[in-house]
Amino acid sequence: MEDPETQPGEDPVVKPLNLENQFAEIPAESMKKVTKSGKSSEAAESKVSTPANSTRKRSDIRNGSELTSGFARSTVSSSLRASNSVAATRRNSTGGVSEKSSASSARQQNNASITAGKKPSTPSATESVRRSVPELRRSSLPSVATKSTSRTNLSETWKSVPASPVARSLSTSTASDTIIQKTVRKSAVKPALSASSSLIKMTSSSLDSTASSTSRKTISKVPTTRSPTVSSGLRARSLSSSLDRSSNLSGRKKAVTPESRDSRFIVLPQVEIKAGDDVRLDLRGHRVRSLNASGLNLSPNLEFVYLRDNLLSTLEGVEILTRVKVLDLSFNDFKGPGFETLVNCKALQQLYLAGNQITSLVSLPQLPNLEFLSVAQNKLKSLSMASQPRLQVLAASKNRISTLKGFPYLPVLEHLRVEENPILKMPHLEAASILLVGPTLKKFNDRDLSQDELALAKRYPAHTALCIRDGWEFCRPDHAADSTFGFLFEQWKDHFPPGYLLKETSIDKPFEEDACRCHIVFVQESTLSIDPDIILKYKWFLGERTLSNFTAIPDANGEVYWPKHEDTDKILKVECTPLLGQTEYPPIFAISSPVARGNGIPKVVNLEVHGELVEGNVIKGIAKVAWCGGTPGKGVASWLRRRWNSSPVVISGAEDEEYRLTIDDIDSSLVFMYTPVTEEGAKGEPQYKYTDFIRGAPPSVSNVRIIGDAVEGDVIRGVGNYFGGREGPSKFEWLRENKETGDFLLVTSGSSEYTLTKEDVGRRLAFIYIPINFEGQEGESVSIVSGTVRQAPPKVTNVKIIGDLRENSKVTVTGTVTGGTEGSSRVQWFKTNFSTLNGENDLEAMSTSKVAKAFRIPLGAVGYYIVAKYTPMTPDGESGEPVYVISERAVETLPPSLNFLSITGNYTEGGILTASYGYIGGHEGKSIYSWYLHEVENDTGTRIHEVSGLLQYRVTKDAIGKFISFQCAPVRDDGIVGEPRTCLGQERVRPGSPRLLALQIVGDAVEGTILSVDKRYWGGEEGDSVFHWFRTSSDGSQWEIRGASASSYMLSVDDIGFFISVSCEPVRSDWARGPIVLSEQIGPIVAGPPTCQSLEFLGSLMEGQRLSFIALYIGGERGDCFHEWFRVTNNGVKEKLSTDEFLDLTLDEVGRSIELVYTPMRKDGVKGNSRSIISDEISPADPVGLDLVIPDCHENQEAIPQKTYFGGHEGVGEYTWYRTRTKLNELAWTDISSSSKDVDMCGQTFSYTPSLEDVGAYLALHWLPTRVDGRSGKPLVAISNSPVIPAPPVVSSVRVEKLASGIYSGEGEYSGGYEGSSLFSWYRETSDGTIILINGANSKTYEVTDSDYNSRLLFGYTPVRSDSVVGELRLSEPTEIVLPELPMVEMLALTGKAIEGDVLTAVEVIPKSEIQQCIWSKYKKDVRYQWFFLSETGDRKSFEPLPSQRSCSFKVRFEDIGRCLKCECIVTDVFGRSSEPAYAETASVLPGFPRIDKLEIEGRGFHTNLYAVRGTYTGGKEGTSKIQWLRSMVGSPDLISIPGETGRMYEANVDDVGYRLVSIYTPIREDGIEGQPISASTEPIAVEPDVYKEVKQKLDLGSVKFEVRLYSLFSIDVPGEGCLERRILEINRKRVKVVKPGSKTSFPTTEIRGSYAPPFHVELFRNDQRRLRIVDSKNEVDLMVHSRHLRDVIVLVIRGLAQRFNSTSLNSLLKIET
Repeated sequence: MEDPETQPGEDPVVKPLNLENQFAEIPAESMKKVTKSGKSSEAAESKVSTPANSTRKRSDIRNGSELTSGFARSTVSSSLRASNSVAATRRNSTGGVSEKSSASSARQQNNASITAGKKPSTPSATESVRRSVPELRRSSLPSVATKSTSRTNLSETWKSVPASPVARSLSTSTASDTIIQKTVRKSAVKPALSASSSLIKMTSSSLDSTASSTSRKTISKVPTTRSPTVSSGLRARSLSSSLDRSSNLSGRKKAVTPESRDSRFIVLPQVEIKAGDDVRLDLRGHRVRSLNASGLNLSPNLEFVYLRDNLLSTLEGVEILTRVKVLDLSFNDFKGPGFETLVNCKALQQLYLAGNQITSLVSLPQLPNLEFLSVAQNKLKSLSMASQPRLQVLAASKNRISTLKGFPYLPVLEHLRVEENPILKMPHLEAASILLVGPTLKKFNDRDLSQDELALAKRYPAHTALCIRDGWEFCRPDHAADSTFGFLFEQWKDHFPPGYLLKETSIDKPFEEDACRCHIVFVQESTLSIDPDIILKYKWFLGERTLSNFTAIPDANGEVYWPKHEDTDKILKVECTPLLGQTEYPPIFAISSPVARGNGIPKVVNLEVHGELVEGNVIKGIAKVAWCGGTPGKGVASWLRRRWNSSPVVISGAEDEEYRLTIDDIDSSLVFMYTPVTEEGAKGEPQYKYTDFIRGAPPSVSNVRIIGDAVEGDVIRGVGNYFGGREGPSKFEWLRENKETGDFLLVTSGSSEYTLTKEDVGRRLAFIYIPINFEGQEGESVSIVSGTVRQAPPKVTNVKIIGDLRENSKVTVTGTVTGGTEGSSRVQWFKTNFSTLNGENDLEAMSTSKVAKAFRIPLGAVGYYIVAKYTPMTPDGESGEPVYVISERAVETLPPSLNFLSITGNYTEGGILTASYGYIGGHEGKSIYSWYLHEVENDTGTRIHEVSGLLQYRVTKDAIGKFISFQCAPVRDDGIVGEPRTCLGQERVRPGSPRLLALQIVGDAVEGTILSVDKRYWGGEEGDSVFHWFRTSSDGSQWEIRGASASSYMLSVDDIGFFISVSCEPVRSDWARGPIVLSEQIGPIVAGPPTCQSLEFLGSLMEGQRLSFIALYIGGERGDCFHEWFRVTNNGVKEKLSTDEFLDLTLDEVGRSIELVYTPMRKDGVKGNSRSIISDEISPADPVGLDLVIPDCHENQEAIPQKTYFGGHEGVGEYTWYRTRTKLNELAWTDISSSSKDVDMCGQTFSYTPSLEDVGAYLALHWLPTRVDGRSGKPLVAISNSPVIPAPPVVSSVRVEKLASGIYSGEGEYSGGYEGSSLFSWYRETSDGTIILINGANSKTYEVTDSDYNSRLLFGYTPVRSDSVVGELRLSEPTEIVLPELPMVEMLALTGKAIEGDVLTAVEVIPKSEIQQCIWSKYKKDVRYQWFFLSETGDRKSFEPLPSQRSCSFKVRFEDIGRCLKCECIVTDVFGRSSEPAYAETASVLPGFPRIDKLEIEGRGFHTNLYAVRGTYTGGKEGTSKIQWLRSMVGSPDLISIPGETGRMYEANVDDVGYRLVSIYTPIREDGIEGQPISASTEPIAVEPDVYKEVKQKLDLGSVKFEVRLYSLFSIDVPGEGCLERRILEINRKRVKVVKPGSKTSFPTTEIRGSYAPPFHVELFRNDQRRLRIVDSKNEVDLMVHSRHLRDVIVLVIRGLAQRFNSTSLNSLLKIET
C-alpha cells in the first residue's frame, strides 16, 4: 500500500480532515523508534529493548536509516510480541523498502538532532490528551485511544503497550508467543497511554514519493492495548514532498509551511466507532493461508478485520463478513481476479489490497458503501472495475498502469493517486483524470489540482471522457475534436446504413429552457444513388457526468430538446438511430457540455397565425417561446394592419392573441407582433408574422325588421344588419297582401321606407332585403311581414285655451277635430305646477271628462297652470289620441279681504261666543284671530292670549262687567296679509247666580280624624259661604254640632256611633246668596287604633354609655307594648341589637345611628302602628393606649410591635422609633427632650425594619394614640429587651455596568451586618451556555480581551461580613454579547460621473483611528451597498430604493436622467452587526451622448420579405433619429441609396436581389444632439424559393412569353384615368419585344423591340407592385401584370438573360450556367 495513513489499526476513528494546522503523519513501516525530548525522552529511551536476534534491525538503528523524512520514533516495551526467526526485509505499504543509503541516513540523522534540540520539553500526558481531542477531526489514520495519566507513571504505563503493525520493524523480541498472548489479554483490560514524543524532522531521497508526502500524525482514541500510538503532543516537522522516480529531491528540502503541508493529506472516510473484540479481528502476520482455516473464527458480526502480512491467495470464505466495514488484505499473495465474493460485503467502507500481485480489478463488484480503496504496489495495468458510487479515495501508486481504458464511473472521487506508474509519461495525465472523474476531484497524486490542467480540461469536447474510457489516445485539445470524432467514426462505421457516411455529430451548447439542437448528418457516398432517403430517430438522455448511466428523458424524441430548470449542470446525450427502408441500424450518439443556466431573456422561436382569413372569423397568433431560465409570463401581443404598399398600422384595442377580423381588414395583410415577457419583467425581442390578404365574407343580412306603427298615414322603414365586406347598392322591395288569395304583390322597390295609404288598411305588408356588396355580388334575400295596417283614429289639432286666467273666471278650450265631431269630443281639466307638459303623472284632475268645453276656475287652481285634455271622438264612441294644451301662465288670485265679520252667543259668565267671517282673495292661509276685553267701548282692550287663533270663546270670570271684541286679519296661503277687521260685542258680560255644583265630606269616619269639605262653587267671586256640621243618630235624629261652623271638623269620642253631615249656603262677594246644599252623611264613627303619640331617647350618645327611652301611649287601655334596638349603618342597612330596656354603646356603634322601634299594644290585643326614632351618630370616646410591646429585632427583618387601643376608631397614630446604645427605663422616655444624647430617632412608622446602623443598639417606640378624627390621647413608650441582631451576609441586585468601551464594572447591594473583604470573580458564558471562570479577574472592574468577544460576561459577588462570615455567591445576569466597536465608514465617495451610461463606484473611507483600523482588518465581514433614486410626489421628496442594485458600482440608466442618485453603504462584521449607513449623493443625472448599440436588421433573406432595423438606444430620450436604407454590392465598398426609405421597416423587392441591405442609423437625442451613425447589413438578398424555381425553369428554356397589359394615360373614356390593353411580352436570350396581339380585323404587330445592350434596363415602381418599365436606347414602355409574383419573375428572367451586361452577381445567385 502506498499510503502510511491507509494502514488500518485497531477500531479506527477516521474523520474528515480539517485542512488547517495539520501535523505530518507517521509512516507505518518506518516507526522504529521515537526519541522523547528532554527528560521524558531520556526516560523513554531507557525502556527500549531491542531484540538480540534482530541483527538487521539493530544495524538499521545504528546507521540511522530509520530516521527518514516525516518519520517518528516510538517507545515500545520489552513485553512486545516477537518472532524466533530473523525478520525478513518486507515491502512497506507504499511499495518501497526499509533499506536506505547510509550516507543519506547520516545526513538525516544530523538534521534530526538539530531539530530535536529546538524543543526542550514535551507537553504532559494530560495536555497531550486534551490537545488530541480537536486533532481527531484532522487525523486521516485509524488510531488508538489514550487515557490520561500523570507523568510519574508514564514509564509503567508504557510497559503494557504492545507493538502495532505500524511499528512492525521494531516489534520482534525474544519473548515467546505465550507471553505475547498474555500481554494482549492483559492489555485488553487496562487501556494504555500513548507515548508522549515528538516527531523528528527528516528528509530522505530514498523513500518512495507516496510515503514521504503523506506522513501524518496519529491520534490515540480507541480503548485498546494492542498497538502503540503517538500522542497528540507530537509536533509536525518539515516533510519531504512526494516525487516521481525521476524527480529531483534537492529542490524540496526546504521547510514546509502549514499552508503547503495542508495539501498533502488525504481525507479518509469516516468509520463508525465499534469497541470490543466481538466486532474486531486482528491476525496480522500470522501466516494465514485460507479464510476457511480452523481457528480463524470469521463471523457475520465482525466489522474490523485486519489480515495483512499473511499468505492469503483467495477470498473464498469472505462472503460471511456481511457487516465488515474495514478489511485489510494488504501484503498477501492475491493475484486476482477472484473478488466476486466481496459482493456480500455491502457495508464495506475501507478496503486495503496493497502489496499483492493483483493484475486486474475487473472482478471487483460494485460495493455501495466503499469509500476508500488502496491497490498500490500491485501489477495492475489499468483501473478497469465496476462503478463505485461512494468511493472518495483511490490509491493505485506503484503499479504497471499504462492506460486509462476502462476507467470506472466514480461520481464522488476526491483523491486519485497513480504515482510510479508508466502512465505518468502520458502528457497532461492530470487533465485526462479531471475529464474522467469530473468536478468532484480535488487532489491528483497528493497535490491540489493545477489551474493550468483545469483550464486545459475545459477545452476538450464533451465526449472526450467516453473516448478515453474506450481507449482513445489522449492528445492536445487543439486536435481533440477531430481526433475523437475519428475515433468514434471508426467504432461506428461498420454499422452505418449502406451508401451513407457520417458527416457530423454534435450538440449545441445547451442552455436552460432554450432550444438545444443536435446535429447528426449522414451524407450519401454517391450523388447518383437512388436509394430511399434515410430517416433519423432521436432519443434524448440525461446524466450527472459523462461516464454516468444516462436516464432516458420521457417524450424527448425530436431533433431539438428544451432543457428544463432541473437539468441545469447536467449532461445531455442524444442517441440517433438511422432507418433506411425497413431496416433499423445501431444508434450513434452525441454528448453535450453541462446545461448552463439561461440568461433570463426570453425569445420567440416560432410564430404562427391560425385561422381562416375571412372577415368575421377569429384568428389566433401562437408563439413558441424559449424562456431561457426566466419564469414564463404573459407576452405582449398586438396586431397591425398593413394595406397594399403602405406601412403597418397598429390596430387599437387588438392586444390579445385572438383577433376577430372586421370590415376594415379586408384587402389588408395583418401583422401579428409578439414580445415575450417573463414574470420577472425581462423582455425579449419582438417577432412578427405576416398573414395573407384578408378576404371579405359573402354578403348577407340578419335581424331584418320593420320600424314604425302600421297605422294609415304613418311612414314605416325596413332595416337589417348587413355583413360581408362593404355594402353596395342593396335592393329593397315592399309587397302588399291580397286579401282574397293571401299572396303578396309588389307595391314599390328601391327604398327602405314606405308611407301607408288607405289601400293598405286591413292588410299586411312584406319587406324584402337583398344584400349586395361593393363588387356587385348578391347575397341571399331575407324578408319580414308586418302586422295588419290599422285605420287612422280621430285627431284634434290647433287646441287652445281661451279666457281670463284669474280666480273664479270662466275659460274655454277650442280645437279642430278631424276623424270625429266636436260635439262628441270630450274635455277634462287639470292643474299642474309646471309650465310645460311632462306627462300625465304631474297633472291633478279638477274635473271629469265632459262634453262641455267651458270651465270656471276654482279657488284650488290659483297658482297653477291650467291643462285641458281634448279627446277627439266619433259619434259611435271611437276615441282618438288625446291632445293636451296648457295655459300660457298660472292662474292669478284677488288680494285677501273679509266681506263680513260677526259675534254670536250668550254674554254671561260661562256662555260661549262664536266669531264668523267671509274670506275672499285666493286660498286662505292661516288668518290671524284675536279676542279682546274692554273696560269701555272705545279703549284698545286687553288681548285674551288663551284663545288667540280660535273662533270660539267661553266667557270666564275675568270678563264679568267688560265688553268683548273679536279681530280677524285675513292671510292668503302665500303669506300676504289683508286689512284686519274688528267686531265689538253688544253688551257687558254678566256674572252667574251663586250655586254649588258639588259638595262632599273628605276624611275617614274614625275617631281623631279631621274631616274637611270639598265643594265646587260657581257664580262670580265667592264670598264667605256658610257651613253647619250635623250629627245624626242611628234612629235618624239629627242635631247641629255646636261650634262646628268651619270648613273642617275633628272627630271626637262623642261622635263614636253617630253619622256626620255638613250643609253649605253659597254666598257671592256682593252678598248675593244661593240655595243651601246638604252633603251626604258619613259614619258611623268608630274608635281609633292604639297609637304612640311621642317617643324620645334617654341617655348620652357616646361610646361606652347606656341608652334608654320614654314613650307616650294613646288608643285605649295600654297592653303589653314592645320595642327593638337597631344599629343603622351609613348605607341604611339595619342590624338588630336587642330588645332590652337599655342599650350599651360600643365601638361598633361609633359613627352609626341607633334606631328604636316602639309598637303600641292595646289591652284587648289590638296592635297599633309601630313608631320609630333614629338617633344622631354615636360619638367615639377619648383615645387611650392600653398596651405596647416590642419583640426581638433582627437586621433587615420587619419588627411589628403589639399594641392595644381604645377610644373610637383608631386613626393614624404617631409612631417614633429611637435607637440607643444603652437600655433606658420607660420613665426616661416620657420626656424625650431630657433623654441621653445617644438616643437617635430612626423611624416614624408603626413597623420598623432595623438597618445596619441599628445593629447592636436597643430600639424604643414612642406611641401617641390618635383617633380617626385626629384627636390624640396620652403617649405610650416601649423598649426592646435585647439589641438588634445582625443578618447573615447577602448580596442582591448583582449586575454588570458598562463603564466605557471594553470596560465593565460589577455592582451589588450588600446586606447583613458590616461588609468585610467580599470576594469578586468574573465569568465568560459561551454561545452554547457554558460558563467559564476567567482566571485573574478578581476585582470589581474588568477589561475585555479578544477571548471575550461573541460571549457574555457574568460578575460573581461572594459577600463576606466583617466578622468573616461568608455568604452565598451570587452571579449577575449575563451581559449582552460582548462585541468590539462597530466598523465605521468615515465618508462615502463616488467615482465616475452622473451621466447616463457612466459607471458610478462607491468608495468607503475608513477612519484613521487605530481601533477602527484593527476592527476593519480583523472583524469586517462584508460591505453591502444599496442605490436609491430621488422621487418627487407633489411637494414631498424622498429617495426610493433601486431593486437589484446592491453592488458598489452602478451604471447610470436612461430612467435616471434628471434624478439624483444616492448610494447607501453598510458594513457588516463577523458578528452579524451592521454599521450606521453612510451615504453619498450625486447631482441630477445628465443624459449621455446619443449612441446606438446592438444594431441589427431582422428578417428572412428573401426579396419578398419585410426587414426591420433594431438597436438599443442610449443617451437620453431619443428624438427623431435618422434612418437610411441602402444597397451594397457583395465585395464592393460602394453604397447605393434607396430613395424614400427612411423608416424602421423596409420591404425588399426584386431590385435588392444579390445585394446586401444596409441601414445607417444616426441616433438623435430629443434636444437635437446627434450621435455617431452606426450601420448594419444583411446577407445578400436571395430570391424567394417559389420565384427562384419558376425563374430557373424559364431561364433554362431560354425563350418565354408573358401576357401583360400596356399601361398608358389616354383621354379616350374618362380624363385622367388609365386604359389597359392586352400585350404579349416575348423574351429570349438576345432581345425582348412587346407584341400587340391580332384580332379579327388585324394582324399581330411588334410595338417595341430591343436588345440587352446598355442603356437597356428594367425599372420598378415602389408604389405599384404589379407595374414595371422596360427602357432601352430608343423606347420605353410601362407594363402591368396581375400580381407581384409575376412581375418579379419577368424582371428576374430579363435580368438573367441580359447577364452579359449585368454588373451584379445575379447569375451566380440564380446559378445560371454561362
